[in-house]
Amino acid sequence: MPAAAAGVRLDKFLADADRLASRARAFAAIDRGKVYVNDASVTAPATRLATGDRVRVWIDKPGSAKRPLRPGVRGDLDIVYEDEALIVINKPAGVLTVPLERKRDVPSVFDQVEHYLRPSGRRRPQVVHRIDQDTSGLVAFAKDLASQERLKVQFKRREPERVYWAVVYGHPDPPSGTWRDRLVWDTTALIQKATHPRDPQGTDAISLYVTLETFVEASLLEVRLETGRRNQIRIQARLRGHTLVGEERYTYGPETLRPIAFGRHALHARRLAFRHPIDDRLLTFEAAPPPDFADLLTRLRRR
Repeated sequence: MPAAAAGVRLDKFLADADRLASRARAFAAIDRGKVYVNDASVTAPATRLATGDRVRVWIDKPGSAKRPLRPGVRGDLDIVYEDEALIVINKPAGVLTVPLERKRDVPSVFDQVEHYLRPSGRRRPQVVHRIDQDTSGLVAFAKDLASQERLKVQFKRREPERVYWAVVYGHPDPPSGTWRDRLVWDTTALIQKATHPRDPQGTDAISLYVTLETFVEASLLEVRLETGRRNQIRIQARLRGHTLVGEERYTYGPETLRPIAFGRHALHARRLAFRHPIDDRLLTFEAAPPPDFADLLTRLRRR
């Protein structure tokens, strides 16, 4: 290794035009165990090189090829996409994204993915983002810490596209627009609450909504998250008098419409898009509403 490369990150060293010629190829090679420094495999992109280090890339290492798309139902999992860096699941309602100490008897997608990966010695899932227990739809997990870090940076920067379908009471006016609120998490009641715009303990919540369909007593909304606060859509809809059908937590204040029977809050994570953590290509996924949600829409159209 040239003396000038001493102290340089491994991924930057490999991305040089005379080597792998791109940061994405460097990340991919490191992530798949193809890179060796002084005959030892190195999987940390941020590894700093020292004078005299010998760096080699095993291009055709057995088992290092990128795994193809593997959609389909496997056991308890509805796998929308899987490769060596990540796995995207269509989560059913009633299942946690990650296990909770206070809900030990409730299954979680994290445990199911971990069980799925275990037999072949593949990596443990790493949490990237979450959706509520009774929300159905798309959720992604990374398979290694480096991929998790790069995906979480995207979510922190609000780069991924996160689109939900929600059935709410009433008809929002105007039929499309932006919800902006300042929210604070109540650690005792375990709910979000609206707070003063200048409350230092609060965080901004922003959602873009559009009415897709109206019914006699309710509306189907498409809601795009600009921020990702816990229970964000549920509290923002309630603050405007449009409680989600089936909602049990955010129900304070008078309701003038008769209840519509539904076994959970009517919220579905419909679309998810982000950049692949290794090669930076755009990935876009969609999940059709599950049978209970589709049945609710059918009933509302008949009323």
